[in-house]
Amino acid sequence: MNILSNLLSQPAQNKPQKKQRRGIEIKSPREIEIMRQSGKIVATVLKEISELVKPGMTTADLDAHAERRIREMDATPSFKGYHGFPGSICSSINNEVVHGIPNAKKVIRPGDVLKVDTGAYYQGFHGDSCITIAVGEVTPEAARLIRVAEEALFKGIEQVKAGNCLMDIAGAIEDHVKANKFSVVQDFTGHGVGRNLHEEPSVFNFRTREMPNVKLRAGMTLAIEPILNAGSKYTRTLSDRWTAVTVDNSLSAQFEHTVLVTETGYEILTDRSKV
Repeated sequence: MNILSNLLSQPAQNKPQKKQRRGIEIKSPREIEIMRQSGKIVATVLKEISELVKPGMTTADLDAHAERRIREMDATPSFKGYHGFPGSICSSINNEVVHGIPNAKKVIRPGDVLKVDTGAYYQGFHGDSCITIAVGEVTPEAARLIRVAEEALFKGIEQVKAGNCLMDIAGAIEDHVKANKFSVVQDFTGHGVGRNLHEEPSVFNFRTREMPNVKLRAGMTLAIEPILNAGSKYTRTLSDRWTAVTVDNSLSAQFEHTVLVTETGYEILTDRSKV
């Protein structure tokens, strides 16, 4: 889940969490094992949604499935109640960029580009991941946008290892997106994740000098989540105060994984291929 920068350091209101400490937390082996479980829950739910979604369903149907399955696996939805967000998933379609609110009147149609983002809070720690689903047959442009968005995520993840820096991740994502003639959304970023859904550091998808170029250390857990638009990088927020859309009505796609930094590389904690 992306969130505006002024909310990054605030803990979720509906979860019994410890007060967030300043700086970047390094997870212990015990905490990492719990995060493997929270990540597995998220991966399981997203894999199930990718397999069950079909035209005619509503985004509320997907939200109900996600909440039921998260609770069945002894976790609670990370997003529900977070700063007042009403759903267990963010469901954003076509020109909707992030934070789409599930709605019983929002019918999924053939050709839609559907983003589903969800999180699970398990034994004190969060997992967070997002996928983009091509609903039925989509346009060639939409298919390419989805493919490049997923590729960009893995280009960023490939830069993860102890000793590398955040801008290594950002640069790899930005270069791949620009090489494919799409734009990187700059209004939202990835983030640290753990005891809180959003922790330090901010994980940018583009090069910037506005934030410290943090050196990665083993035990960091990061939510890496590039968002690509087919047109302008700029977004605006609708009157519901959550849903962000592209200013030019162009399509948007997003992928996200919770990733553990290791001494030699990375471990994807929300890997759907392992569930």
